[in-house]
Amino acid sequence: MFKNKILLPALFLTCFSALAQISFGDAKKINDNWKFNLQDISDAKNSTFDDSKWQQVNVPHDWSVKGQLSPTLASCTGYLPGGIAWYRKSINIPQSKAGEKVYLYFEGVYNRSEVFINGHSLGKRPNGYISFAYDATEFVKFGSENSISVRVDHSQSADSRWYSGSGIYRNVWLVYANPVHIAQWGVYAYPEVQNGNGILNVEVEVENNAAVKTALTVVNELFFKGKSIAKVSSKTAVLANANGKIAVKISVKNPQLWDLDNPNLYQLKTTILQNGKEIDRTETQTGFRTFTFDANNGFALNGKWMKMKGVCLHHDAGVLGSAVPREVWKTRLETLKEIGVNAIRTSHNPQAPDFYELCDELGLLVLNEAYDEWEFPKRKWLQGWNYGTPGYEGSFDIFADWAEKDLEDFVRRDRNHLSVFAWSIGNEVDYPNDPYSHPVLDKGKDGFGQATYGGYKKDAPDAMRLGAIAKRLVAAVKKYDKSRPTTAGLAGVAMSNETEYPGALDITGYNYTESKYQSDHEKYPNRVIYGSENTHDMQPWLAVKNNKHIFGQFLWTGIDYLGESGKWPSRGFYSGLVDFAGVIKPRGYFRQSLWSDKPMIYLGTYPLINEKDISKDAWSIWNYEEGQKIRVVCYTNATKARLELNGKVVGETKLYDEKTGIIYWDIPFTSGKLEAVGLDKNDKEVSRYAINSTQQPFELTIADKNISISKDKGVAKIMVQVKDQNGLPVMLSDNEITCTISGSATLLGLEAGNNSDMTDYTDNVQRVFHGHIAAYIQANGDSTEPIKVKFTSQWLKPVEVTINVK
Repeated sequence: MFKNKILLPALFLTCFSALAQISFGDAKKINDNWKFNLQDISDAKNSTFDDSKWQQVNVPHDWSVKGQLSPTLASCTGYLPGGIAWYRKSINIPQSKAGEKVYLYFEGVYNRSEVFINGHSLGKRPNGYISFAYDATEFVKFGSENSISVRVDHSQSADSRWYSGSGIYRNVWLVYANPVHIAQWGVYAYPEVQNGNGILNVEVEVENNAAVKTALTVVNELFFKGKSIAKVSSKTAVLANANGKIAVKISVKNPQLWDLDNPNLYQLKTTILQNGKEIDRTETQTGFRTFTFDANNGFALNGKWMKMKGVCLHHDAGVLGSAVPREVWKTRLETLKEIGVNAIRTSHNPQAPDFYELCDELGLLVLNEAYDEWEFPKRKWLQGWNYGTPGYEGSFDIFADWAEKDLEDFVRRDRNHLSVFAWSIGNEVDYPNDPYSHPVLDKGKDGFGQATYGGYKKDAPDAMRLGAIAKRLVAAVKKYDKSRPTTAGLAGVAMSNETEYPGALDITGYNYTESKYQSDHEKYPNRVIYGSENTHDMQPWLAVKNNKHIFGQFLWTGIDYLGESGKWPSRGFYSGLVDFAGVIKPRGYFRQSLWSDKPMIYLGTYPLINEKDISKDAWSIWNYEEGQKIRVVCYTNATKARLELNGKVVGETKLYDEKTGIIYWDIPFTSGKLEAVGLDKNDKEVSRYAINSTQQPFELTIADKNISISKDKGVAKIMVQVKDQNGLPVMLSDNEITCTISGSATLLGLEAGNNSDMTDYTDNVQRVFHGHIAAYIQANGDSTEPIKVKFTSQWLKPVEVTINVK
């Protein structure tokens, strides 16, 4: 089906947040007022346990990011701790709910969790990225208080190559349901689009927990912009204590297609009726679009050939750790779209449900990835990235028992998101000698874009095992979704080509192996190839741009992330287009010049030391010693550009450089206003960017003071900028800022984006970096009174902002 040419229908179903992405019942968030203790106490599972002296927290909660940074901890975790902890919560289950089913749904707990209710274990889930639900009905005390206890074992703190976080770091839901209800993730919808008309194929799985066979009516109704488009009713009968399925087709003439610029969304309402009475329903965002993958032509969305301009993303957000509010993800994704990004790779694990919903709504394609490790551990760097002696903690020990189950749940939860275009079963599991080996490693480094850790090692795991495992995992994916391709990110392409691994996949990702794009295209003419992980350099992009058969690339990485740190001091990996605080870095503007369709230009500078240094990481600074030789670099998508200083031309008009993507001039420093002017082929100005020499820091400013948040734990991100007395941003400032709050709100943290600042980011004092800092303020949920937030710094004029609460 997927060989040579792949024509894929749109596929989507995403439950609204009110339904907890679980697709049935009456779901309520139970995030507030949990008790937390960072130690292992076996009696904490008991309903009578006294937790009165425990810390009170709200979830999502990541205890690692609130820990003490220390050089004694592992660099792969960002020098932050793990441990074992317990969460407890008391909740009243009304007597009126007797006769209904009661479920607990967790979007993600990192990791190796066990959930108890009233002292009874509901189950264990070792994978920290997978969502799961438990039927708690048997042990519920109706009309009484019920204790929920969750043990989280992240004692193997260095079990990942990047920062994972620890704890109940995603939402938790209490779900009430009729004994007869839609199954968990039980609605599966995918459209076909032919000749301008659409068919929405809908499968509904119903779970009957009653002791008798039950006759039901299943109604599926499709809406667009609030108007009913079509409605289909089906009769069915489900056996006692069994599941049943119905399948229907909904025809839509001339559907409004979902694409990157116009992410048109429909709503599907699925209702279950018994004797004419509604007993369950779910509402779903949906839409219509097609994917085409072709070994010679690449990728097309809705029949239009295009390049995926993608980035890899981990799931943390600097000071917030892995407990990232929806509002923060939205601003981050919007910033990436502004740069020109149109696709995301979830490196290297499932993300929170909010993330996929936002990609559906904003118009971003998603390569959804499940694993970074299979049956054997990889190296985990402890003293600095690629330095010292590695550790070997990991998730490999659960692979045999949980691999297919986790993958099936991963697919079932996300299979209906409009944004998801492929399932990745692994990343760099074929890393040469980490752990697999093959005799081909003795033949040289051609086809290996990264370290190989030596030649063939006969005592290492045999790389030939990769093909059999890949086939197993692909089968698990296709059990629940045959409409999308399977894929993986190959680290050792030359080695994997000797195995059945690439042949088990529908489309094949090459990590840092652009050298094999053409030769492998000739050797494997039916293979669909793309860059699943690439550097920010110009050549990897040209290898995509200039080769029709390569459908895109995914940069490592889109946003700076915690962990995979260098030697102390280093909080994380600093290769992002955007920093920890969500601010576009110079390389972000360089990428914008390559990827954006809108006119843009950017100016950066640095002292000229090496004539060959043409940097994509130049900051917008114009403060040097008089006469000092400075290289001025310009990133633009204009045909050409010139340089002006204080209104006079100091850099001649130069054509865009197709090889480097950078125009540059070398000039002596003179203070004032430096401007790059972008010109079209007719010398008409199309863009302009200015930087200024600045004086000493004078004041704190906030650009956007019109801020509103939801009473229900809404989060505001406030960007504070240091400026001089002329109102110019002082990029060289590193002033220490203090944040104080008046009103019912909590400071989640201050984030400046400085990778080498190892001080506490969760208190209310922090130094700015490049003259800016972000403050995350969350409403407490108990008042609609305005919140006042004040920022002060010694010798600087303070600033205050009022946040409106709705």
